[in-house]
Amino acid sequence: MKKNAIILAAGYGMRMVPLSVEQPKALIKIQNEVLIERMIKQLHEANVFDIKIVVGFMKESFEYLIDKYDVELIVNKDYENTNTMYSLCLAKNYIKNTYILSSDVWLKENIFNHSSLNTSWYLLQKNNHGNLKVKDNSLIYYSNQGTCKALGGIAYVTGKTAVMLKERLSSEKIDYEFFWEKALTNQADQLMLTPFYLDSKEGVEFNTYEQLVEFQEDDDQLHVQAIDIIEECLKTSKEHIKNIRTLKKGMTNRSFIFSCNDERYIMRIPGKGTDELIDRQEEAEVYKVIEEKGYGEPILFIDPKSGYKLTKYMENTRNCDIDNWNDIANCMEYLKKFHKEGLKVNHTFDLYKEINFYEKLRGKTSLYSDYDLVKENVFSLKKYIDKQEKQWTLCHIDANADNFLIDKNDEQKITLIDWEYAGMQDPHVDVAMFGIYAMYDKEKMDRLIDTYFDGKVRKNVRVKIYAYIATCGLLWSNWCEYKHSLGIDFGEYSLAQYRYAKEYYQYAKELMGE
Repeated sequence: MKKNAIILAAGYGMRMVPLSVEQPKALIKIQNEVLIERMIKQLHEANVFDIKIVVGFMKESFEYLIDKYDVELIVNKDYENTNTMYSLCLAKNYIKNTYILSSDVWLKENIFNHSSLNTSWYLLQKNNHGNLKVKDNSLIYYSNQGTCKALGGIAYVTGKTAVMLKERLSSEKIDYEFFWEKALTNQADQLMLTPFYLDSKEGVEFNTYEQLVEFQEDDDQLHVQAIDIIEECLKTSKEHIKNIRTLKKGMTNRSFIFSCNDERYIMRIPGKGTDELIDRQEEAEVYKVIEEKGYGEPILFIDPKSGYKLTKYMENTRNCDIDNWNDIANCMEYLKKFHKEGLKVNHTFDLYKEINFYEKLRGKTSLYSDYDLVKENVFSLKKYIDKQEKQWTLCHIDANADNFLIDKNDEQKITLIDWEYAGMQDPHVDVAMFGIYAMYDKEKMDRLIDTYFDGKVRKNVRVKIYAYIATCGLLWSNWCEYKHSLGIDFGEYSLAQYRYAKEYYQYAKELMGE
């Protein structure tokens, strides 16, 4: 019976940071052998040469496997928003007598050589903290009191099981956010495969950096830049870097939280394309200026060249709630206090230059058919803005609610973090930025403006802020288009920014009486 294999290797490997920032975890070396290459060679030894690999994150890194092992790559373009269910769906037409494999599993012995394993099975390891339970040595159930765990979702499907899996993957009701096994789970929460047990020492699924450290402590590949910085700054060794967890992926950066000697820290790793967007020398200058006045997060290390940043985790804090107007009042009061400091740096955040800069970065016609007209309208507001009286001081620019950390025990104790876009500007730009990040409608936007000015805002100032909202909307719309060109989509946020450009141009004109 001729067999084939589908290897799922599209994921980012969030829990493998910081290593997965520099390479896909399938290409990590275990005992001097690339993880996915070991699996391919084991398949070849079992006369399985028809191998499809579903790739996504850093897909180009897998290209060499085509020439070396004659594999075929299938690209999951939506790997950031989907799970293994979608990856397997992309390869469903190849399911027959098929091994379904995870690229992050290391198998000590070649299980594909077992001639007795010609019926459909699912690979398990006995574990008292697992989420699977086996009944009558044949039925696999999901359970909160499990006695087994899956090893990377590795399975073999054939016959009726393969046909059923293929049919279910073709269903319109399939949910791409699940693991692929959900397609073979019945209403009784039973996985319709028989168990195949593997000793815990015979196979390892590598999910975290810490696992790698434990498995092969002296491996050179563990000396990634982020870990080297942490070791140097905290005067520690990688064995003491624990509980690494990726934070929610930000719009600009990838960050991870970790603990060391009972303290928690955050390492900021610049995201894809940020070297084009942010001047890290200017960012370092900003942090130096604000630190002297007690603003910003506690910085332990910042590299003006690479953008790596190490900070202490701010315990017992929460983000500003955009629907809590007590929070908004406190944050606007904090922002106003900062603006009154009148701090200076040597660079300006020029809204119009930035718009033109992002246009060049995206390097093609806008996705919006009326873009040229919208830009012309927005830029026409500059004459009004330039005529208005304004303070010129250091502004945050990226003043969104998530960057305001509020002390849980003292709501007036606030820290504003992430100053990478900061520069000299009119403080009212920060008010506009807060509103558009929150995606406020006009009623809430006006309430935000009134809150910053304690209800005493002059008409010409409101018009100016409307003009800033339109301009900033166009700016971040271009930013989103640039990110889109890199394969990063911000969904409704992107569309909302363009709407701000169009609508607040009209609001500004109406309030001017034009």
